[in-house]
Amino acid sequence: MNIEFGGRTALVTGAAHGFGRTIAIAFASRGARVLACDIRSDGLEETVASAGENCTAHALDVSDRDAIQAFVPEVESRGAAIDILVNNAGGVLGQAGRPLEEISEADWQAIVAVNMTGAFFMAQGVAPSMKARRFGRIVNISSGAGLGVSLTGIQAYASAKAGQIGLTRQLAHELGPFGITVNNVAPGFVRSNPTTERQWERMGREGQERLVQSIALKRLGTPEDIANSVLFFASDYAGWISGQVLSVDGGK
Repeated sequence: MNIEFGGRTALVTGAAHGFGRTIAIAFASRGARVLACDIRSDGLEETVASAGENCTAHALDVSDRDAIQAFVPEVESRGAAIDILVNNAGGVLGQAGRPLEEISEADWQAIVAVNMTGAFFMAQGVAPSMKARRFGRIVNISSGAGLGVSLTGIQAYASAKAGQIGLTRQLAHELGPFGITVNNVAPGFVRSNPTTERQWERMGREGQERLVQSIALKRLGTPEDIANSVLFFASDYAGWISGQVLSVDGGK
């Protein structure tokens, strides 16, 4: 199976590090024009340096609907009609697991905004052009926490990721008549960024071993494992697949 994206434009959010960076590099290496977006402009420079001339950096806050509504027409007016949207921006925003009664409204809203609402705003932004061209691929990056429980115990993260999975299924039916597929990748635990590194260290040696032994393949995944799943959903090989959630977790 040879997956190439020559002539396609892919927008990847959360592209300054981790999964997003790896996904952006993977698309660029297969011929796509890549719009690497993140609220953290410093990390984007390294992404672009690794991805090469097919990739450009764009500062974008996915929780800011007005910014998205301005950004998408601007880039498309310069000949970059967005064919593929990867909603990867998310995370726990530095929060740690705490009892339910200790969670502030601001803490709850911040995580929901970037993990679920941001995916909705981004889909809103690209849908008109995709509908007009009767083609599009939207791939949301959820989490095993959205299908089960969060390893960190962060209520908002598990809830937002579960909500994103519901959004995936709903948009698949709404956008399907226009030739747009909407799918979801739910990664297991992957050491992909500073946050997951801290989580890994907090587990301790015994906790780390328990986690690995709970995986059928007896190893942690890599960012490339997640990127490969995204590439498939975005490719022509997945043209009749929509509304699906793919657990990429080594087997549970």
